[in-house]
Amino acid sequence: MFKQKDNVKQRLNIIIVGCGKVGSTLVEILSNEGNDITIIDKNPSIIESMTNTFDVMGIEGNGASFTTQEEAGIKNADLMIAVTNSDELNLLCCTVAKQVGNCATIARVRTPEYSREFPYLTDRLGLAMIINPEYEVAKEISRILFLPSALEVSSFAHGQAELIKYKISKGSRLDGIKISDLSGITKTKVLICAIERDGEVFIPSGNNEIHDGDVISFVTPRKSARDFFSQIGVKTNKIKDTMIIGGGKAAYYLANMLIHVGISVKIVETDKARCEELSILLPKAIIINGDGTNEELLKEEGIENVSSFIPLTGIDEENIILTLYAQQVSKAKLITKINRINFRGVISKLDLGSIVYPRYTTSEAIIAYVRAKKNSMNSNIETLYHMFDHRVEAIEFNIDKESSVTGVALAKLPLKKNLLIAFINRGGRVFIPSGTDSMEVGDSVMIVTTHTGFDNILDILE
Repeated sequence: MFKQKDNVKQRLNIIIVGCGKVGSTLVEILSNEGNDITIIDKNPSIIESMTNTFDVMGIEGNGASFTTQEEAGIKNADLMIAVTNSDELNLLCCTVAKQVGNCATIARVRTPEYSREFPYLTDRLGLAMIINPEYEVAKEISRILFLPSALEVSSFAHGQAELIKYKISKGSRLDGIKISDLSGITKTKVLICAIERDGEVFIPSGNNEIHDGDVISFVTPRKSARDFFSQIGVKTNKIKDTMIIGGGKAAYYLANMLIHVGISVKIVETDKARCEELSILLPKAIIINGDGTNEELLKEEGIENVSSFIPLTGIDEENIILTLYAQQVSKAKLITKINRINFRGVISKLDLGSIVYPRYTTSEAIIAYVRAKKNSMNSNIETLYHMFDHRVEAIEFNIDKESSVTGVALAKLPLKKNLLIAFINRGGRVFIPSGTDSMEVGDSVMIVTTHTGFDNILDILE
């Protein structure tokens, strides 16, 4: 019989400055997870809307002002998160908070020049974290381009394991296969963690079958993903070139990453001054000054033959239309950036290839930090990733000390239902565990579950 130590959940006092896309997403998730939230924004209508929608306190004013922070309760705050549109204001908010309060601070910083100075800024300003939305989006897109058969690719265990989303197509070798029989088709070690079927998501057992139209998420050691796709008859053609529409910060970061690994990059941008700037910053890229929504221009620049196409404009509707057009005229790998989360049901029915939501990409790391700060009794959250519209969570825990879950065969643990232990990372070796394996101090362990709000490894127990 197992006795679980009391796993007391701490409520954190969190101040969020700036209620744009990222700020509002953080307010929604962190308030729903039982934290005490106070928001600061200069726009009174935003304050009114947020306080009417969520159980939060609202302060109208300048988040960098000592008086405003004092009114918001900075002296009793556990965490300040500054996510306004200004890097300098975010850094100043955190600096003031460190001077007048005793809280951890997180700043959103987007400018490339500052990005190169993250270690210095974090150290000198005492920041717990700096988050760069455009850089995080670029990283997510680059991971997908390196494995173009996938819809999504998330990295765990310091890059040694990947969680991959893939849609089962008609005629797939996996159609009609029981999960327990998967080893008869592929010798690659994979674990099917979640299946979405007809709008419903569930954590499968070995008796479940995979069917045409299913969207599956599976975990595998990083170097094994291509082998798995090859063994199930899926071609994973290497991306040789890409066309990016829009020359913003995300486009710059992405182009830099792709050029570094030998992928040719062409960026189409309407603003001439920005084109000149990008030509200096990215001498190996082809920069086109023109309207990326112009059909003739796209054909002239080779959209019909490009191996990947990524619209990164600031307008969701443009990105969607461009992806649908590219889907008609080319065989390119398509990745669509969508900022807003309205009409996700409609969007999911469109053939938009891989979809990237910057607000969620940015918020995941912050939420992981908050949960780790709430409860560090036996473990800390290393990585957090939401799947299938936040209906499933994948969480990687670092196991710091002995507890009810360590040193015991997994088959003997009273685990909650709708939960899988996906991998164990032990000394840099990632493996998919069997029932006879156990978790040990020093391991990092990834769990996938339809439960939400886990902040400690003990939460996996009934």
